[in-house]
Amino acid sequence: MLTTAPTFDHLYTLFPDSTDRPDAVEVQAHYLPEPYHRLLVHTHHMTVTVEEFYRSPVDVQVLDCRRNGNEYARKILLKTRDNGNVVQFGLVRINLGVCPPAVREEIVEGKTPLGRVLINHDMLRRIEPVAFLRVNLSAEMAGWFGVDAGTTSYGRLGVIYTGDRPAVEVLEILAPVVS
Repeated sequence: MLTTAPTFDHLYTLFPDSTDRPDAVEVQAHYLPEPYHRLLVHTHHMTVTVEEFYRSPVDVQVLDCRRNGNEYARKILLKTRDNGNVVQFGLVRINLGVCPPAVREEIVEGKTPLGRVLINHDMLRRIEPVAFLRVNLSAEMAGWFGVDAGTTSYGRLGVIYTGDRPAVEVLEILAPVVS
């Protein structure tokens, strides 16, 4: 059963053998430095947000997934299409039961970022961030982003609703932004 208040620990328990788990602490939105504040404190799909920021469409790479009936969870990377740089890590848990068959199939297929699938199918959605995170990257996650282990980045936890029902719990961690 999806919750309206997912936590970092809650989502990482979906993949208990993860070696990529970073250290994370919740912070208030006003403590997020720019450009992270602009990239995280909003109610838009992160797919669109990172595409605009990096001026490139993004593709998804599914690292791992699990399915139990209508509950589907996956661990992903978003990569810019122009140069393949990893710009975001994500963990999601999706209630496929609230999705029309075509949306379910496209999500499970894993070839299109979730936000893009929902937008392309004009699936009614509301995105609510529930917490913001300061993250010290694990060695594995830092490797995906091309930075040193322990580098600080930021992320958010949120819920995507269809109507008034929670459909997706999400953890999104951004690649460190080099200024």
